[in-house]
Amino acid sequence: MKCVACKTQDCYDGKDCTELRDEITDMYNDEDRRSLKVSASIEAKYYMKKTRIEELIMYANEMGYKKLGLAFCVGLTSEARTLAKILKQDFEVHSVCCKVCGIDKDKFELARLHPDREVDSMCNPAGQAKMLNQENTELNIILGLCIGHDTLFTKYSDAPVTTIAVKDRVLTHNPLGVIYSNYYLENVFKLK
Repeated sequence: MKCVACKTQDCYDGKDCTELRDEITDMYNDEDRRSLKVSASIEAKYYMKKTRIEELIMYANEMGYKKLGLAFCVGLTSEARTLAKILKQDFEVHSVCCKVCGIDKDKFELARLHPDREVDSMCNPAGQAKMLNQENTELNIILGLCIGHDTLFTKYSDAPVTTIAVKDRVLTHNPLGVIYSNYYLENVFKLK
């Protein structure tokens, strides 16, 4: 598939260029279909009207989730605290930071960010997932996990995972800023 090269995007109007429509339709189980229904309802009613956090709250409520997990980067602790306060108005919230267990990077021969420190704790996405799995969270939220750590967290999470923000220290956690920046497009990625 190379959908980015498509000039017409006829799938938007119902065309199936894959010949997989029936097979893929059958992949969705009852819980998946429920999620699709809730998501489509939120999109239809609140398109361009609600923020992602408001949509998250509506989605979790309509799915009947009571226990949410928050896997966050210690660099975004302040944001995580604010998000947890917001979510605690409607849900039981369990949170776990990326440095949980305090495992030194030397344990896995990882590059050290702070070579001058005696211990340079690694990010521990499998540990974050395990902690939230033990709490039986029903939906887990990623807030600012590093690239790669987010994929490992998702891999080990028993609950479905959504992302509220990704880490991009350079662009204040807005990675799409690069797409809108002529400077980056021309000078870094050499696209223009």
